[in-house]
Amino acid sequence: MMCNYRAVIEYDGTGYSGFQIQVSRPTIQGELERALQRITQETVRVTGAGRTDAGVHARGQVISFRTAWTHGCAALQRAMNAVLPRDVCVVDVSEATGRFHARFSALRRTYVYSIYEGHVRSPLLERYAQHVAGPLDVEAMARSAGYLEGEHDFAAFGQPPIGENTVRVVHRARWHTRCLAEEPDQCAQPTRLLQFEIEANAFLRGMVRRIAGTLLLVGTGRLSESGFAELLSSREISRAGAPVSACGLCLWCVRYDDEGECSGRDGRNHL
Repeated sequence: MMCNYRAVIEYDGTGYSGFQIQVSRPTIQGELERALQRITQETVRVTGAGRTDAGVHARGQVISFRTAWTHGCAALQRAMNAVLPRDVCVVDVSEATGRFHARFSALRRTYVYSIYEGHVRSPLLERYAQHVAGPLDVEAMARSAGYLEGEHDFAAFGQPPIGENTVRVVHRARWHTRCLAEEPDQCAQPTRLLQFEIEANAFLRGMVRRIAGTLLLVGTGRLSESGFAELLSSREISRAGAPVSACGLCLWCVRYDDEGECSGRDGRNHL
């Protein structure tokens, strides 16, 4: 008897050509399906909540799949983690209702884009964050991000994965900053970590990276706050900033219940 399973996945996407399976290229979906076939001796098709692009990471990706596995969720999680590559981890496995679908049942998705600001680049940081020499006007970037909240046509920032609808609802768009110095007195010339958090019902292809790139124009003074608002309403993608690097983008969590917690090791928590 086939059972529908739901699992939360964390991965470093650096060495992968995205989530969705591709011929002759390493993908997260491919690794997951390969692991499940080895464990269950079945051909198992995995569906993800978000089709992350090449080089993009995930802290709370959600997948669903059906299998006749009969040894329980804990054993399935252990078995998958034993055979998966070290840069992919199953954080949680649970049985789901027959109607649950990782993609179509999702109500909201949260992405986080990370930037580190400092005079000198850091090899230890730039695997997961884009380097900007700075200084950046984070307050102006935060005010501009406020224009994104609500229902808008986001054609200026991306293309629809299917069809022509470019209208999305952004529930939250904000910046978080913290100093990475070990001691407070080292913050005279600090390395700052800036994280752009955006939660929406769905996203266009390339939307978050292009928004982050355009907000960087605001932060460096090359685009005004009112100019950002006008660009959003223009629907002209040619006017947006260049997409930032994939290395800084992470699918943070997926929400399936407006009153419940997001996926991930410990819910949303603080960034």
